[in-house]
Amino acid sequence: MANAIKLRGSCKYSLLIPTSMGTRLTAKDYQPSHCSRTFELQATSAESNVGSVSAFLGLPVCILTAIVSNSPFGTFIKRDLMSRGITVDAKEVKQDGPWGVRHQINIADTGVGSRGPSVGNDRAGEVGRTLRPEDFDLETRFGKDGVEIVHSSGLVAALSPDTGRLCREIARTAKKHGSLVSFDLNHRASFWKGREKELAVLFKEIASCADILVGNEEDFQLCLGIQGPPPGGKDLSAKIESFKEMIDRTRKEYPNAKLYATTLREVESANLHHWGAIMWYDNEWYVVQPRPIGVIDRIGGGDAFVGGMLYGVLRGWEPEKWVQFGWACGAMAVTYLTDYIQPRGEDEIWSVWEGNARVKR
Repeated sequence: MANAIKLRGSCKYSLLIPTSMGTRLTAKDYQPSHCSRTFELQATSAESNVGSVSAFLGLPVCILTAIVSNSPFGTFIKRDLMSRGITVDAKEVKQDGPWGVRHQINIADTGVGSRGPSVGNDRAGEVGRTLRPEDFDLETRFGKDGVEIVHSSGLVAALSPDTGRLCREIARTAKKHGSLVSFDLNHRASFWKGREKELAVLFKEIASCADILVGNEEDFQLCLGIQGPPPGGKDLSAKIESFKEMIDRTRKEYPNAKLYATTLREVESANLHHWGAIMWYDNEWYVVQPRPIGVIDRIGGGDAFVGGMLYGVLRGWEPEKWVQFGWACGAMAVTYLTDYIQPRGEDEIWSVWEGNARVKR
């Protein structure tokens, strides 16, 4: 247990999360976006999806973000986060005229059956790209307030040179004050185009600070240069050993991390997936064999897995429960039309793990 996870204790915040908040437009009635006239609007980001698990279950969560001042969408986003029980530490940014900054728009339908979901991002002028370490009093947040775990993702780190500096400085400050660092690699090819060398250095530095390192097989390969499982084959159960080998290679390159995890997903149709997970902690493997799950909207499943796993760590549960709860949160998230789960309590999530879908009266 020499490399075991240890929480600071007596902290104001269980989770602190930098993120670029945006909006999502989802075509109603499971229709494709390009032929729909009616859309649902929600506030979203991958990182806030992670934090929402702990927030809905009663733990204090703080998000660092940027909000366009005097924007109806900025107001909508801030109020939405607050309704989840999340503290919002926001840099207010003036729009600067019609060609200035705004919140990004994610246009995503859900797909159905044999027609897969379609996702498009309109990120022109995204206000989150302006986030810098100078925008926040990190010493107060980590030194005076106290933070148990800081969680960041490769989406924010790669958004701009400024957001990269923010994620790097947050990781450094967290380590200085004894907070745990969680990093979800979250590779996006469009963010890396033309910046491969710059981002490879940045990601390796943040990963070297991480206590908790999460990603899928492509993330580990493309962000950190770690050899992944061989391509081909749909039987995830048969590939678990190769996923373990990938994590072992990652452990050798990044030995300071204490927990490594990856999810497993096989898509049978838009509404039926096989969902599993692998976690390494304290020289033990914890594996959830892929199980079939029903899917309404797949977006947010991986984020909820990370959020559920971090919640288990924060609650001080046995490690086996961390990955089980994370798996259940991911399986639950894909039954929501929001990108995040809104559980009534832990029991509701554990019933997903147990496979108990009987009516609750």
